[in-house]
Amino acid sequence: MGSIHLIRHGQASWGAADYDQLSELGSEQSAALGMSWEASGWAPTWAVAGGMKRHAQTAISTIDASGQGDGYDVDPGWDEFDHLALTRAHDPAALAADPKAFQASLNDALAAWRAGAPGAGETYEDFRGRVMDAFERVVEQAGSGQRVAVFTSGGPIALVVSHLLAGDDSLFQSLNDVVINASVTTVIVGQTGRRLLAFNEHGHLPKDMVTFR
Repeated sequence: MGSIHLIRHGQASWGAADYDQLSELGSEQSAALGMSWEASGWAPTWAVAGGMKRHAQTAISTIDASGQGDGYDVDPGWDEFDHLALTRAHDPAALAADPKAFQASLNDALAAWRAGAPGAGETYEDFRGRVMDAFERVVEQAGSGQRVAVFTSGGPIALVVSHLLAGDDSLFQSLNDVVINASVTTVIVGQTGRRLLAFNEHGHLPKDMVTFR
């Protein structure tokens, strides 16, 4: 039996000119995950990250803090949808709002996007297809005894988990709302197929380091 560990990136830079950078707290969250690996003697046998800067920075901080591992590969199939552009297209004033109000606007934009409304570039169908294709590529690497770490974002994690639990993407938005920064979602792969073992695990984070955005 093999395992896949879907890791959401550490906190990004909300409100900054470049969102796609870990905040100071985001780097600390990633390091906390790596230190938990070191403490338990756990290490991935293979690691892959999406193509975004926050994915790479999370992978580097986590692997460095663990003192284990040999770097990671890159697969842009694990990239997040452009949530800022999507929300801006739906509500131009959303980015000036506080995070709670922004989340409400994002959810409205996601519902419209999933229903076929124009988004910002990529269609929802394209997003869903590339993420599930990326997941299949990882499953191929998760043979017996293999431990695959995937550094990605909340959207891809929510999509994969929805398919594992419901067989479709019907749970995507409700799951996307609650994925914690630097959390770990574990999928086991064996003769009976792919099964969700743990969702959104974040026991390695002190209470004051738990964030959703």
